[in-house]
Amino acid sequence: MELPASTFDVTDWSAIEPTRHPGETGEALWRTVMLGDVRIRRVDYTPGYLADHWCDRGHILFVLAGELDTELKDGRTFRLTAGMSYHVSNFGDPAHRSSTTVGAQLFIVD
Repeated sequence: MELPASTFDVTDWSAIEPTRHPGETGEALWRTVMLGDVRIRRVDYTPGYLADHWCDRGHILFVLAGELDTELKDGRTFRLTAGMSYHVSNFGDPAHRSSTTVGAQLFIVD
């Protein structure tokens, strides 16, 4: 990841209008800032959310609140709670998808 040259900036995430992304069940609300080709998001998953796709994009993900279940296509599963994070690369790691029974608030850079 390489951030382009820019001035110092502060983001008020509450001022960014969310975009809605339906899952197989539930929905994800994305607040997104683009910095060159780097996407920075605060994402809220509603309770009962299940992603409608397998993702093979690299991410750095931090759980701000709630609980997130991450399933890898190879069958491994991980439960993350507030204060936990994961990172996955664009290369070599199996596809993954997210779900939550109670809801989750995330900070994601990709």
